[in-house]
Amino acid sequence: MTLKKWVDDGATRGVVLGAGFIGLEAAEALRHRGLEVDVVELAPHVLPPLERELASVVTTQLRNLGIRVHDGVAAESVDVGDESDVVVLSDGTRIPTDLVVLSVGVRPDTAFVEAAGIETARGAIVVDDRGRTSAEGVWAAGDAVTSTDAVTGVQRPVPLAGPANRAGRLIADDIFGMAQARPIPHPIGTAIVRVGEITAAMTGANRASLDAAGMDYTTIHLHPMQHAGYFPGASTVHMIVHVSQRDGRILGAQAVGYEGVDKRIDVLATAIRAGLPAADLMDLDLAYSPPYGQAKDAVNLVGMIAENVENGRLKLWYADELDRMRESALILDVRTPREYNSGHIEGSLNIPHTELRDRLDEVREAAQGRPIAALCAAGVRSNIAYRILVGNGFDAASLSGGTQTLRQWWGDQAASILVREEVHA
Repeated sequence: MTLKKWVDDGATRGVVLGAGFIGLEAAEALRHRGLEVDVVELAPHVLPPLERELASVVTTQLRNLGIRVHDGVAAESVDVGDESDVVVLSDGTRIPTDLVVLSVGVRPDTAFVEAAGIETARGAIVVDDRGRTSAEGVWAAGDAVTSTDAVTGVQRPVPLAGPANRAGRLIADDIFGMAQARPIPHPIGTAIVRVGEITAAMTGANRASLDAAGMDYTTIHLHPMQHAGYFPGASTVHMIVHVSQRDGRILGAQAVGYEGVDKRIDVLATAIRAGLPAADLMDLDLAYSPPYGQAKDAVNLVGMIAENVENGRLKLWYADELDRMRESALILDVRTPREYNSGHIEGSLNIPHTELRDRLDEVREAAQGRPIAALCAAGVRSNIAYRILVGNGFDAASLSGGTQTLRQWWGDQAASILVREEVHA
């Protein structure tokens, strides 16, 4: 029986095990058909390849669709019943359901290849840069072969349609012995998915793969508009870019937003393939008109921030360092009082960046020799504050991505971290 037939026959509840690309697409499709839907993910958050702070944006969108999310928890069993089944989670939650969709990753079906004596590695077919296997006259491409990650050098399968299709053409050239046959390039893993009204996309390496490979990198967060803010329909693109501390290359990038996500990730994927230093992004001559972008496009801004960090004009601190900063630094919030009252870190000092030069004595008195951890809404004003503070002899840093990233990183906990001020008339 097909999944569609189960739905057509009256299923009203569904559970999707696995919140990867396919799992979320299945969950959304079931929800659009009117089913109550629960998504279960063993990893700490949905879309595990996505960074934590961007995954929280996806989780919010799933909830807006009416989909219940259970992350960081395992499905232990499915109790089969006469009328319906029950999915039992490791935290004791029991979810009644009419159908279960299993979407927990892919494994190459290569037993026949191994039986033929062709070399494999962890179940994937080993090929060279022409797609040739260890057997004479046998080529392979796609989900079942090993690929060398272009950023980390790790050998792994890359189950994406784009690299597989392009490799097929190159293999055909090699089969026919064309002198100009090109080698198959190492994939960078560019991927994209729609979830409700938003888009999530990524290219290159994420934190987990960079850490596993022992690579040193700096992470940049930014929240630009996808087109000019004064033109109707402007919305935020939440972006993360990882930059090599060794040579300034772009190692990976991710973005989530309503519009313009694909454009920015495609540009960054091209830059990664070309080995472009992140700082060079500031010089890209990208198409600009108010309905389509900004004079300083989001990609240009990545380059500007990267150059500031590389040249020592900007020092960043991060949302996951909040507890340490609370203990060792003065947290300086340079937003307006209205923004501050809408949610701020308890014990922080609020001085708008436009008033900072005239109120440095207040900062010095409150800091009592401690470093200054500056923050604003997205990182722009705290960058200005950082320059003022450093120019006046303070040891300072600016929160990467500001309170927007802070809220995204801490997710449901953010409501207790950013306290609201009671304002009385």
